[in-house]
Amino acid sequence: MSPPVITAFDWVPDFARGQVRDLRVRWALEEIGRPYTVRYLAQGEQKQPDHRARQPYGQVPTYEDGTVTLYESGAIVLHVAQGTALLPSDPAAHAHALEWSFAALNTLEPPIMDQSIATLFEADKPWSAPRLPAIQARIRERLAETAARLGDREWYRGAFGAGDLLMIAVLRILRDDSLLAEHPTLGAYVARGEARPAFQRALAGQMAGFTGAPPPGFAAWLEQHERREGAAA
Repeated sequence: MSPPVITAFDWVPDFARGQVRDLRVRWALEEIGRPYTVRYLAQGEQKQPDHRARQPYGQVPTYEDGTVTLYESGAIVLHVAQGTALLPSDPAAHAHALEWSFAALNTLEPPIMDQSIATLFEADKPWSAPRLPAIQARIRERLAETAARLGDREWYRGAFGAGDLLMIAVLRILRDDSLLAEHPTLGAYVARGEARPAFQRALAGQMAGFTGAPPPGFAAWLEQHERREGAAA
């Protein structure tokens, strides 16, 4: 059987490297020892009809294994995890892995991404700065609840699983943010995930794939963003 094919970008800004969601799929595949290949897209190609036939929202990653074509990193990770130790066959353990996965993607990630939108992608909009305190308050609340539920356990429920993979992937978005530093147990949880050999291989693979060039207009956008950052400081 041919190895699955995933899609990834051949270039993203420095702040996004190590965060693009194909990393989650690479990590799951590395955990189960399944070889895969990568189809790299230049910025802009994700919006073209050929890619939109696989991913209607014009994003990455996608996944093709000869029998199924999928988009959405969470769906792909859970598909890859089926029948492996990442997603136990025991009904209760299986349900808890799904529980933690959806908590990561549906409850924790949305306010974290709202912060990214307000501070990066829409930082020049008049509504962003007034919204930021409320966004950060929601993130603090969700992090406190996540820390309380995890407690002092190494992983969420027993052995490392798909739920841990997705939760750590979401928490990593804040890895250099003081909001995560307020919760040492979550910081340690992320560090344990990042120390896994499969994660290290996945991260190295993603970083090695950034061989492309930035799209037209990026330099001007970056200059404007850095000017705003300097003014805010």
